[in-house]
Amino acid sequence: MALQNIGAGNSDDAFYRYKMPRMITKIEGRGNGIKTNVVNMVDIAKALARPASYTTKYFGCELGAQSKFDEKTCTSHVNGAHDTAKLAGLLENFIKKYVQCYGCGNPETEILITKSQMIQLKCAACGFVSDVDMRDKLTTFIIKNPPEVKKGSKDKKAMRRAEKERLKEGEAADDELKKLKKEVKKKVPSSSKTGAAKSTSSKKKGSGSDEDCTLPPHSQVDEKEVSDDEDEDGDDGVQWLTDTSLDAARQRIQEQLSAVTADMVMLSTEEPEKKKKAACKASDSSENGNMKDKLAGEVKASLKKGVGAKELQSHLAALPGSAQDKMTSLFEALFEGVEKGFAKEAIKKKSYLAVAVVWEEGSQLLLLHAIEEFSCKSSSNALKEVALLLKTLYDADVLEEESIVEWYSKGLKGNKKDSQLWKNVKPFIDWLQSAESESEEE
Repeated sequence: MALQNIGAGNSDDAFYRYKMPRMITKIEGRGNGIKTNVVNMVDIAKALARPASYTTKYFGCELGAQSKFDEKTCTSHVNGAHDTAKLAGLLENFIKKYVQCYGCGNPETEILITKSQMIQLKCAACGFVSDVDMRDKLTTFIIKNPPEVKKGSKDKKAMRRAEKERLKEGEAADDELKKLKKEVKKKVPSSSKTGAAKSTSSKKKGSGSDEDCTLPPHSQVDEKEVSDDEDEDGDDGVQWLTDTSLDAARQRIQEQLSAVTADMVMLSTEEPEKKKKAACKASDSSENGNMKDKLAGEVKASLKKGVGAKELQSHLAALPGSAQDKMTSLFEALFEGVEKGFAKEAIKKKSYLAVAVVWEEGSQLLLLHAIEEFSCKSSSNALKEVALLLKTLYDADVLEEESIVEWYSKGLKGNKKDSQLWKNVKPFIDWLQSAESESEEE
């Protein structure tokens, strides 16, 4: 079966991975009953990941003729005699409107129907959500006949629900254990408190003041302390003895006071050292900021003069500063003032980025860190289009798959796991890994 690339714009790309079979038509019947049968409509629809009824209905809407797809026999008929080239052209229009992503042009999209009865295309590669023109006649047919939900998504939802229920059950069991422990702890000190209350009441009855009271014999003190320790800690057979004389009490007070004063002395000596360290850090950060500003100024001045990519890179290499600072200043200078369309701007400045990547080992990671820093501190549009920007640089062979995946995995391990940047990049990473697994299977 002859295959062709999906999308007219990709017809000349020999390495394009998304393909579909060429259309085969057959004219059947005569006179008023003449019909055009699209023989391989089911195979084409599978390649496009769309129901065959959608494409058949689209032909009928555009040609103004009756069309029908029989699901039992899997045959697609359009009334009238129509050339294969004409139907192939209509199929290209269908692909542009209902298959390809409006952002990156990738055909790996999914049809979504919103609560307000609007049709959208969600791209699995860049995560871009495209709004379909609802003035088209086919949109009413799609809303009445929505695409079937994939089984995999249902299974994932069921697994997530089961996981949540399991976590809730575990938390409930932990709460019950904590309550039981608290109840046991409350019971133990209550018994000790009653014993202490009895002892104090007996003391008050026996003596009128604290000065007249006499200490009990040493053996009685030992017995009381041992019983209290057994009630609280449960250490059977171990006796803990404390000296309750006035001299011992004074000695303990002096030891505590000396420890507190020692801590105060240590705190007074540590404060100036902390201030010195903070001042050193502030001076280092200011020096780094001045260095970045100088590098950015050099790059901007060179770009205004119209310096070529190789000349600019050699000039940057001669300047002082770290490799990351140079890459960051180059990227910021190239994309300064850009608010929308970062992917298109990256295609224009591709030569500068390609030379920068060849400049040093690990320079692809430096470029990815520069993109991360620029998108996080700039406007929200750069953060939204970061996945589209990465795909553009990946298609232009500026960035490789291994470097992108390594950068993403290191970013997730850091403290920025919940950052919006990684959430926006995740669909592109999933697409990269799925594309690699599919190519290995082929």
